[in-house]
Amino acid sequence: MDYALAIVVLVIVVAVVVAGPLRRGARGDSPLDDRRESLEAAKEAKYREIRDAELDYRMGKVSEADFKRTDGELRAQAIAILKDIDSLEAER
Repeated sequence: MDYALAIVVLVIVVAVVVAGPLRRGARGDSPLDDRRESLEAAKEAKYREIRDAELDYRMGKVSEADFKRTDGELRAQAIAILKDIDSLEAER
């Protein structure tokens, strides 16, 4: 009897886990959600680039002038991405 109950519970858990993504996929994501997801990925990538540039500078791989120029460009790009994310939030 205990095994039968355990099997039933296991089947229910598996069904819920498998059906979750199927239900979300049936709804479909809005274009705004897709755009936000893309911008969030771009933001994380830009932050990673900024950290890598800082590490390269600290390790002496680039001069201070090159670092300042690169850092300024990367931060300006990151700000542009953040502004795009903010504008998406305003559209909601």
